[in-house]
Amino acid sequence: MDSENKYIEVIYNKQDRPFTEYPDKLAIYISNRFKLKKGAKFLDLGCGRGDFLRGFIRCGLNGHGVDQSDKAKDICSDAIIKQTDLAKAPIPFENEFFDCIFSKSVLEHFYYPENLIKEIYRILKPGGVVITMVPDWEVIYKMFYDDHTHRKPFTKISLANIFKINGFTNVECEKFRQLPFLWHHPWCWPVTSLIALICPESLKKSSKLIRFSKEMMLLASAMKPTATQES
Repeated sequence: MDSENKYIEVIYNKQDRPFTEYPDKLAIYISNRFKLKKGAKFLDLGCGRGDFLRGFIRCGLNGHGVDQSDKAKDICSDAIIKQTDLAKAPIPFENEFFDCIFSKSVLEHFYYPENLIKEIYRILKPGGVVITMVPDWEVIYKMFYDDHTHRKPFTKISLANIFKINGFTNVECEKFRQLPFLWHHPWCWPVTSLIALICPESLKKSSKLIRFSKEMMLLASAMKPTATQES
């Protein structure tokens, strides 16, 4: 078994991390929040085993995926999925091809994520949007390197800046907890912050509420400018 597929088999095996409803819920939330149109050409960059890509396809998007592993083909047989080493090769799609590019827990795996950002810019249509999620270094620095493949930590400022420096506009970045009830009831945010503060690490495995109150992500979005905006 090659090392890329072994990473999925070991770290994201179905016994320790079974498929859940969360990818579908996140796909619905992202699609609605960013007003992604049905039929839009969509790329899940670093699609892994395909559960998030499948969620976006179920939202009506024209799904494509790219990853070092080919495991996404198991559950996304109708999607166009290409296998490549993103650290060594260009993203294998033509210029200005996608309306939306999404990545979750991907950029932090690269020593030079700016190279990947440049590729995202190349294959995104003018006016297209990139949406990315990475761990928030400020909050999870103690556990960041529990994943030995993590290379580049991000803060809210550095994640926004990497898009701005590479030509994107309308850049927004925020802290984001992976708790679906919180997306629809933001007034509960102080409650989860209190849980994160008072609950010991030892309880994380026993409660998703505690785990995802403590584990913070960053959610960033940015747009590739149109010719009018560039001028």
